[in-house]
Amino acid sequence: MPRFPLSSARVARSSLLFLLIVIVAACSSGGTASPAASPRAAASAPATAAAAFPVRLTDDDGTELTLFAEPQKIVSLTPAATEILFALGAGDRVVGKVEDIANYPPEADDIPVMGRFDGVDVEQIVAAGADLVIAGGSGGTPPAAIEQLRSLGVPVLIVYAETVDEALADIELTASAVGRPAQGEALVARMRQEFDQVAAATADLEKPRVFVETGNQPAIYGIADRSVYAEMVELAGGQPVTTGSATNWEMSVERLVAEDPEIILLADANYGVTAEEVTGRSGWQGITAVREGAIHPVDDIVVTRPGPRLTDGLLELVSAIHPDLDAGSDGS
Repeated sequence: MPRFPLSSARVARSSLLFLLIVIVAACSSGGTASPAASPRAAASAPATAAAAFPVRLTDDDGTELTLFAEPQKIVSLTPAATEILFALGAGDRVVGKVEDIANYPPEADDIPVMGRFDGVDVEQIVAAGADLVIAGGSGGTPPAAIEQLRSLGVPVLIVYAETVDEALADIELTASAVGRPAQGEALVARMRQEFDQVAAATADLEKPRVFVETGNQPAIYGIADRSVYAEMVELAGGQPVTTGSATNWEMSVERLVAEDPEIILLADANYGVTAEEVTGRSGWQGITAVREGAIHPVDDIVVTRPGPRLTDGLLELVSAIHPDLDAGSDGS
């Protein structure tokens, strides 16, 4: 599958989404289909009323949090939260962030890094006067750092999405925390509309078996059962080939050969893995995807990061799994 150049990625995405809308309209019954509402229009709709504070929230760890005033100095300790804050129009209030290998959005480039893979700089967060920290659950942010921040009186909101629905719920939760509930609702409505359009367009298509490789060192890693990867592949019109476990991501060659995927997607392509390397692996020659050359790179960040670009990831999966739907996306 040819990858869209970065400069034309948004145009290609819009073209593919438009094509999916046309397909859905053509397949609908009952006369002439009315034009679909612009999914982008809802996301940019102005708030109808100012958010009221104090606001009481329950985060993804079940902790109740009361914010007495709209936060003005926010620290984002997950890359997805950083993207969400900028999408909500609250990016100018972000005074600290976690390190992001994707460096997205570009507008966040100059924001001081206060968290990395090896820890969180609590002292720097406190010195910045943070009145809200958005942290990652399930160890995404070290629990000791969260505890320390709370002990110092810094409000911490924990988010941890394991499904698409939970990712959308976290966008609305974040929006409520920063005083942008209307913007959050509009963004989620737009994303749900796009998910529904893709699901409708792929509903009656054949579902090829799809293996998503998430790593190749020291073993081969795939996707776990009931993971967000598996859910995204299903939404894109594929049948996910999983590891057979909800917690183990390691994939044995024996299981992979037995499952015989028709398409292999390289979520580790950003880290140097190529289709040529996969084709040359011992014992893989009998796999349908290898024999037919159906091995494609995908951007693992947009496919799984639980933020506003999740629908971009879904459309990338559709392009890889059902390339015929992408006909004409270059404007021809």
